[in-house]
Amino acid sequence: MTDPSTSPEPQAVADSPGVAAYFIVLDIAPGAPAEEAVRAFLGNAAGLRRSVGKRLVGRELSLVVGIGSSAWDRLFGAPRPAALHPFKALSGDKHHAPSTPGDLLLHIRARTEDMCFELATQIMQALGAAVQPVDEVHGFRYFDARSMVGFVDGTENPEGAEAHDATVIGGEDPGFEGGSYVIVQKYLHNMQAWNKLSTEEQERVIGRTKADDIELADDVKPTNSHVALNVVEDEDGNELAILRSNMAFAAPSRGEFGTYFIAYANNPSVTELMLTNMFIGRPPGNYDRLLDFSTAVTGTLFFVPSQALLEALADGNPLKAEAEAELGAAPGASSASDASPDDMAGTSNGGTLSIGSLRGQPQLDSLLAPQKGS
Repeated sequence: MTDPSTSPEPQAVADSPGVAAYFIVLDIAPGAPAEEAVRAFLGNAAGLRRSVGKRLVGRELSLVVGIGSSAWDRLFGAPRPAALHPFKALSGDKHHAPSTPGDLLLHIRARTEDMCFELATQIMQALGAAVQPVDEVHGFRYFDARSMVGFVDGTENPEGAEAHDATVIGGEDPGFEGGSYVIVQKYLHNMQAWNKLSTEEQERVIGRTKADDIELADDVKPTNSHVALNVVEDEDGNELAILRSNMAFAAPSRGEFGTYFIAYANNPSVTELMLTNMFIGRPPGNYDRLLDFSTAVTGTLFFVPSQALLEALADGNPLKAEAEAELGAAPGASSASDASPDDMAGTSNGGTLSIGSLRGQPQLDSLLAPQKGS
């Protein structure tokens, strides 16, 4: 458990999902000038948010900036966050979760869309030609925080101290305390097929009642329901939490209806195991039935630095000199931690997906092993 009074201040990961949100994924353009411009933006990101947010304080404008695995290596090198790696695609018997590009994530939230628009515009002006767009989604609060399929989203989100403990890195990764990890996926829903189901059948797919948002009893809730497969426990039976800030999005004229899934955690393995349950199944083959109506079209993982580290990254990796001193190496010397996540596979922290012992759950790589080559 991390102590909020002593750990660095996190970015606004635990803020309310808001009424409007912009989710922007960017790639960094080639060349050193682009890298310099991105580092400068990271140092000034909080200042840009303050400049826009103070114009209408009651609109509750917030910004979270995430950095992808390859972007971290390119901009900062070693040391790197222990659990940062590219999002790993998942392929089950029927459904697939793709891994898609992304160097930077901008998660902008507010009570009105004009605030999201203004901050996004100011950020893109600051970055200019240093970045290239990968994906942009404008989300909105749908009635009483319902997803596009009509059920309340995020009911079991942790709150207060529990939210902090679920999302904020502590002393387990020195130098990166106060940070988080975030996984984003864009899902498109087949509303025609979904709306053909009766309300009772929809409730069995989700695992909750539709009108009043009550979880179905264990002897009624199917094992392949969305709720059942999203529960991950440790060996003592304690549920491991993530914090979702999902939002609905739509383009009715194109028949496009979706949910932008965004999950913060202090270790991405918790979210990855939930996704494995959904796409591979628990046990394998018993996949999340909601996927018969919802298709994942993106998937990317980012590290979210603490506020202080984000600002310090404007001048490069502030932990590099300290690491070199500890290794007794001359400045600029390489070390094992300079290796890519794929090179580090099999080491204790570099790019592995294990979250320790989970009751009834093997390590993720072991769980996926039977699927390889099938």
